[in-house]
Amino acid sequence: MKKADVKLDDIVSAKSEEELTQPFIGKVEKLYENSAMLTIIDFDQVDKTAVGDLNQKIVVNFKNIKAAPKRKVKEIQALAKSDVKIEKIAQENTDAQEDIAKKAK
Repeated sequence: MKKADVKLDDIVSAKSEEELTQPFIGKVEKLYENSAMLTIIDFDQVDKTAVGDLNQKIVVNFKNIKAAPKRKVKEIQALAKSDVKIEKIAQENTDAQEDIAKKAK
């Protein structure tokens, strides 16, 4: 992919020649002259340890970046939206439990 084709916050498919053994999906966080820093958001389980060691960040040359499959992007966006809803519901339940405990005292 060319630098002009990559924008901040894009979801892209990439591969690393050194750190990770399998292709992965990442979000573009920063652009450099010949590469981009990505936050790794979806990866093969064989690379789990390496991704953890990298703190889910990696710099990848533009030649190793391509557009992510649209179905994969939709899948990731759906998961992101559902995670937020679950957290919000869990927080509301915790608040309600605290209110009940205060009233019981």
